[in-house]
Amino acid sequence: MLRYVCVWAAVVAVGLAGQANGAIRITEWMYSGASAEFVELTNVGGSSIDLTGWSYDDDSATAGVFSLSGFGVVAPGESVVFTETSPAGFRAEWSLPASVKVLGPYTNNLGRADQINIFDAANVLADRLTYGDQAIPGTIRTQNQSGNPKTLAALGANNVALWELSTVGDVHGSFASANFDVGNPGAFSVVPEPATLALAALAGLAVVCRGRKATK
Repeated sequence: MLRYVCVWAAVVAVGLAGQANGAIRITEWMYSGASAEFVELTNVGGSSIDLTGWSYDDDSATAGVFSLSGFGVVAPGESVVFTETSPAGFRAEWSLPASVKVLGPYTNNLGRADQINIFDAANVLADRLTYGDQAIPGTIRTQNQSGNPKTLAALGANNVALWELSTVGDVHGSFASANFDVGNPGAFSVVPEPATLALAALAGLAVVCRGRKATK
């Protein structure tokens, strides 16, 4: 029986290792707000990523429409934000320090039902989130409240059903802006353990598996 558990652990570990390597992911968005719509991206990987040549578009899904090059190099765990308003105005609304990278304004604005498309420097789609509470019943409407992933499984999945609305004081660290929108732009956190911790647990199981094999 332990033999099959060990095989399963090896397979799962390979899959989780891919997640742990990570990438640039959409981690928060608000399509309509008194403090302006915005999208947050986070480097969920273990190494820095240069966003020079990257871009954003909505459901027209055309690479190069709004440049993300201004973000430059994004460190592991760093969150960056682009918005329909000026960076200075956005920072003032959300009381963000200058250390949080903000780009804007863009004109390819988001609607109630839309897509967020992120393209890399080769114009290849790097992440996408399709949303719309009317077309996808039971999902969130991010008007004056941003959307956050319920778990890490939401990242890169393009499944808006895996997202939830921000509320003041929630596990994402959400708060009210100067105009009473609710969100947490510029910082990403979720409650579930990251894939790296799961990998550590599987590594422990692997040690057991190797130990059992050595004693045969």
